[in-house]
Parts: sequence; structure tokens; C-alpha cells
Amino acid sequence: MKYCNDPYNRSRFITKEVPVGNIGIGGKNPIRVQSMTTADTMDTEKSVEESKRMIDVGCELVRLTAPSKKAAENLQHIKDALVKEGYNTPLVADIHFTPNAAEIAAGIVEKVRVNPGNYADKKKFEEIEYTDESYQAELERIEEKFTPLVKLCKANGTAMRIGTNHGSLSDRILSRYGDTPEGMVESAMEFLHICRKHDFHNIVISMKASNTLVMVQAYRFLVARMIEEGMNYPLHLGVTEAGDGEDGRIKSAVGIGTLLEDGLGDTVRVSLTEAPEAEIPVAQKLVAQFIDETQKIELPQNLDTPFDPFEHKRRHTVDIQNIGGSNSPVVFADISGNETISEAQFFGFGYNYSKNLDKWSTQDISADYVFVGDHEVPFEVPGMLGIVMDVKNWLSNGKGREHFYPMYDKLPEEGFAHSKLNFLKWDPTNLDLQALHFLRDVVLVVETNASNYVQVMRHFYRALVLKNIDLPVILKHTTQTGDEESFQLWQSSKMGALLIDGFGDGVWLSNTSRMAPQLINSTAFGILQATRTRISKTEYISCPSCGRTLFDLQETTAKIRKHTSHLKGVKIGIMGCIVNGPGEMADADYGYVGTRPGKIHLYKEKTVVRKNVPEDEAVEALIDLIKENGDWVEN
Repeated sequence: MKYCNDPYNRSRFITKEVPVGNIGIGGKNPIRVQSMTTADTMDTEKSVEESKRMIDVGCELVRLTAPSKKAAENLQHIKDALVKEGYNTPLVADIHFTPNAAEIAAGIVEKVRVNPGNYADKKKFEEIEYTDESYQAELERIEEKFTPLVKLCKANGTAMRIGTNHGSLSDRILSRYGDTPEGMVESAMEFLHICRKHDFHNIVISMKASNTLVMVQAYRFLVARMIEEGMNYPLHLGVTEAGDGEDGRIKSAVGIGTLLEDGLGDTVRVSLTEAPEAEIPVAQKLVAQFIDETQKIELPQNLDTPFDPFEHKRRHTVDIQNIGGSNSPVVFADISGNETISEAQFFGFGYNYSKNLDKWSTQDISADYVFVGDHEVPFEVPGMLGIVMDVKNWLSNGKGREHFYPMYDKLPEEGFAHSKLNFLKWDPTNLDLQALHFLRDVVLVVETNASNYVQVMRHFYRALVLKNIDLPVILKHTTQTGDEESFQLWQSSKMGALLIDGFGDGVWLSNTSRMAPQLINSTAFGILQATRTRISKTEYISCPSCGRTLFDLQETTAKIRKHTSHLKGVKIGIMGCIVNGPGEMADADYGYVGTRPGKIHLYKEKTVVRKNVPEDEAVEALIDLIKENGDWVEN
């Protein structure tokens, strides 16, 4: 199924233009950036002040939750206050379980967001057997409940977002389609077909998930389905519950960036567990990387893909040492640009040397290989770290030393020198791969400075598969920015896209400016974590807060992280309210969910195991729960 214009030649998938107040979404409009307030919608003053801060940094749509009729009605006071101060940015009402609130909001704000999973359904995690007749009866019930809003939006010129969330699929959808990207698409399509039946088309669609693989696959399925049915509605992109700090930025960039690489997306939100105005600059930087195409390499049109865009599967490669095969992708560090090499420089990528003990210690995110170029290494190195040298340097100073390996700039006429592992730099635009057929014990290091990096790498990936070359590949990418946040976002976008497509047995991040080695190393491991290709730390599925939130999400997330950040591989959901509760943290191992002011429900997976725990006791109770289930280790 076709899911974008061309996976080898990025161009924007042209959607219909949807007017939202004084802006347009889709069509030839720029990609819009938006965020959501965290204040209680009934608090007019706080909602207005927060909205102004968001708009002042470039927010183009402001979303506010409307969990009740009163909250929906108060949107008018918020809107009036903003207009009075000269703010005309469109407002969006966020609706979950309250159709009557949506109908009120449709007469006030410029756009209404509905979640198909809970607008007309309730989620009890019950498996229900449906016949075709009983399923059709459910669709008719949903149409009856949803149609009044459709008619109101059409009459008022109000836009609508049909926003499917992976974690809040209805029991009905789950029973028939399972917890799948296809189920997410079908959930939206049911509502979309009702809109089309009433000739209402001012619609934007989203397919959000906290799992980047599910999120990307769902959007691709959606576009493929729209193409099949002759539709082209705009897409709102976002990774829900991405978290905070570095993790939240990397995870968002992996999911959103992969789709932008496909030419998909008309408006984005980077959902961070931070102040909403902090989300806007991040979204702007993420989108900015797709503006400059001066170093674009022309590629053939409309080729088939060597990967299934709707299901993650790694390219088959041979196993060489700890690279390729079933091994997790490795991480490279690079200190070849340093004037000299010392033990202290290894700290930046996870290794700490104690002179007193004459001993190395490691972190959970310790690089697997370090490139030293033409430098000597006049000391013993950690046994689990591979040292990679220019081949001439290796022949003089590395040959015979355990865990030292040569890097070749071109195919050697006399053959490769190391008996177990050699690295070969390869230009991905060179598709004359015949010589690679006969190689063993060789890992390719592939890099291009093309602005369409992902597409060039996909083209090379295709050539390797067609010619049955199964050598492992290290993906190297160099960014040209002095801004640390842009570095993380752009690397995550490009590397994430390729890893989601199943390409890459290792990552090597580089930058033309002097970035801290710790930042480069943590970004590499963060990308692998976000793509679920290598788990090296705790994962936090943390919602970005909104007017429904029942506790301070930023403070609570920081507190939980402080006590649990050493639990490698454990996934913890931190949800501000029951709307974003057991469903939204669908694949978390443990959940911390606000149920009413000062009270927390604790979950083991999707099951609530402790109810109404006082908030001041809840973090300790969460730790006890993790211990009881055998997932706790001492730090």
C-alpha cells in the first residue's frame, strides 16, 4: 500500500486546506505548531495568562480541555479576554467523555478535538464478541451520538480534529481489531465516515501513541487508507506522553521526525511534561531541519521498498563480534579530533578510570566502540570497549592488541588485516556492491552529508537487500549546528526514521561544532531507547499535563525519576488524571494515576492494584509495588 508520495524522494503529501479561525491547516500552509494549556479551564485568569505565554513564543493553536459543560461555557470568557488583549490565535476545545460539552464548545472556539475511543464508548478492558449485526448496531449508536456535533461544527464553521489515541481505543475496537495500528485507523475512520455522510470536511486527523513504532505505523496506515478511499485530510502529528527533558525531546523527534521525513504532517505538537510554552521552540526546531534542501541528492522515482512500512523488522545481517545478527545496535563514540588521548576523555561516553584502584567502571549507557583516528592509546582500555583506529595507525600501534580494530577508507588490495573485525567506510551513493559479496568480518560505516540523508540511506538499504549483501551497517550522521537541542532533535529524526524502518546495526553521531561527549552519547542511547531497538534505562510514559491534571506533574515526575531511574527496562506511566490513565499508558509496567485531588491509583500494567493512595505516600507505595513484583534492584 502506498503511504506517502515517494519514500525515496521527500515531498509533502498535499492535503486539503482546513480553515481554523484566521489560519489554515494543510494545503500549502506551513506546518503549524501548537500546544495545550495546563491550567484549570474554569480559572479564566490563569488560562488566559498561560495562553498568552504560549502565543508569545509562536504557538499557532491553543488547546484547552473542556471536561464539563461549565468548562466548555467558560471558553467564551477565556476567548473574550484574549481578544480584548489583542490575541486572536484560534482556540481548540479538547473533549473526551462529554459530548454535550463538545456541542457547547463548537459554538465558541474555532476547533473541537474529539477522541473516538471515549466520545461515545466507555473503556472497561472487556473483550466482547460481536456479530456483524451487533457491530453494525454499535456503529449506528455511535452515529446517533456523534451526528449532532458534526452538524453544529458544519453550521458554525468550526473545524474538528478526530484524534485517536493508542491507549484509549474502545473495548469494541479492541475486541475486533486488537491493540493495533489498524485498530487506531479504524476507530478514526468510523467517525470520519459519519462526517463525510453529512458533507462535513473541515477535519484534521491524528494517530497518537507513546510507542513510536505504533505511532509511525498508525499514521502510515491512515494515509494508505485515505489514498485508497480518495481522501486527503490534514494530519496532526504527536507522540503522546513523551515525557520530559532529553527523553521527551528525543522520543518526540523520533516519531514526528520519521513522518516528516515521509512528507507527512500539517501541524505538530511536542508533548512534554513541562510548561506548555516550552514545547513551542522544540517543535519549531524539529520542523526547521526540513527547510534547507541545498545538498539534496537526486534519486530514482517510485521504487519499491525493502522494508514493510507497517511492521518493524530489522534487516537481516551476519553476526560479527557484537555487531549485526540478533545483537542490539551498537553505539560509537569519536575522540579522533582531540589533540591527545587520555583516560579522562573516556568519561564522556560512559567509562570512568580510578587511578587509585587502577580500575575501569562503566555506566548503563557506555559506548561500545570509540574511534581514535591516528592517535595512539598508551594505556590499557576497558575490556568491553572496542578501539577503532585508522588502518595505518592500527598496523603500527594497534595490531596485536586485544579489542583494537582497523578502519579502512577504501577496499584494500591486499585484503583486510584483522582476522575478526574490520571497519570499512562506504559512500551510500556508490551502488557498485559486487566487491562486498566476498567480504567477511567487515562492518560498513556509511555516511553522507546530503540533506535528504534518510532517503539516500533508504536507497542504499534497498541496494543491499536486492544484491543480498548481509554485512552489518553503522549509520553515521553529522549535523551542522551549534545548538544542543537542535542537534538532539535532528539526529533523533534521521536516525530514528532509519531504525524504525529496520536499517542499522549501530549509530555514530557527529557534529561540526564541539558538542559535549556526554550529550552525544546520551542522545545515541536515547534514540535506540525511543525506537525500542536497545533498552538501556527506565522509560517514563508521562503526560504533558492539562486542565484535568490532579497533581503537579513536573514535580511528581522528577520525584519518581529520582527514585527509579536505575531500573533499566522498566516502563512507568505517570498520568495526571483517569482520562490519561490505564489506557494511555497501555504498555507501561507500572502506573501512577491521579483520580481526585490528593489521591492516586497505582497500576500493575492495566490493572489497578491500590486505590486512593494519599499523594504524599504514593511514590513510596509505587516503589513498594515494584519491589513486590520483583522488578526492583538496588541502586
